[in-house]
Amino acid sequence: MSVLLGFLLGLVMVGLASSAKFDELFQSSWALDHLAYEGETLKLKLDNYSGAGFASKSKYLFGKVSLQIKLVEGDSAGTVTAFYMSSDGPNHNEFDFEFLGNTTGEPYLIQTNVYVNGVGNREQRLDLWFDPTKDFHTYSVFWNQRQVVFLVDETPIRVHTNLEHKGIPFPRDQAMGVYSSIWNADDWATQGGRVKTDWSHAPFVASYRNFDIDACECPVSVAAVDNAKKCSSSNEKRFWWDEPTVAELNLHQSHQLLWVRANHMIYDYCTDTTRFPVTPLECVHHRH
Repeated sequence: MSVLLGFLLGLVMVGLASSAKFDELFQSSWALDHLAYEGETLKLKLDNYSGAGFASKSKYLFGKVSLQIKLVEGDSAGTVTAFYMSSDGPNHNEFDFEFLGNTTGEPYLIQTNVYVNGVGNREQRLDLWFDPTKDFHTYSVFWNQRQVVFLVDETPIRVHTNLEHKGIPFPRDQAMGVYSSIWNADDWATQGGRVKTDWSHAPFVASYRNFDIDACECPVSVAAVDNAKKCSSSNEKRFWWDEPTVAELNLHQSHQLLWVRANHMIYDYCTDTTRFPVTPLECVHHRH
């Protein structure tokens, strides 16, 4: 009951956008002629002239953002379909899903990354337990003051925990826009850039539906400190993203994450001693 009450109060106290159509939440950010609708499905196209992208009309601090995506079918080597959240400026925060295309028959890879105060280099890569080109699947980012969680069909694949008490910065003070794009990255995306984009297979098309943002909307003109106060629970209001039940993964989610890491993790920056001879501090303290 307290979760429901907190959610209803949140609807009253701040602007929440949920289960809205694309045009209510997003707009084309580049190459409008490479964006098209087929019924309720939005399609982004990449060819040897241009890629395409869209961006949210608002920025958000805390909550959950989800998109359903069907990735490029067939030979998608060299292409990247990105779904990410980012604030502005050189000291920005950012949460990345990057879907790295591959040659026909080879698995798609998902690369995730977390930027805090403009610093990234926190890449993880994994393959999936399904073919993401055959049907739509839901990709989500949930974040609050305690953690950032990347989810695929509600299964957590990565958690970035708030370790400020250990002196490690955490992305909790900058409102972020929501973005997606498709573009050519054959200098690095497929097998380290060894496999290039075959333009005879163009156009490469990524399909989207069921755009959902259940998060605290922050006016661009409002200062970051005021947004942080508005989007955090207090004695007067309680938001669902601050409820104890979502402060950390539950037992089932923890088991899911461990299963993903054991069976589908391909690369983790935390174990890359070539790039990081000294283990990054957050890797030492993260539970997962």
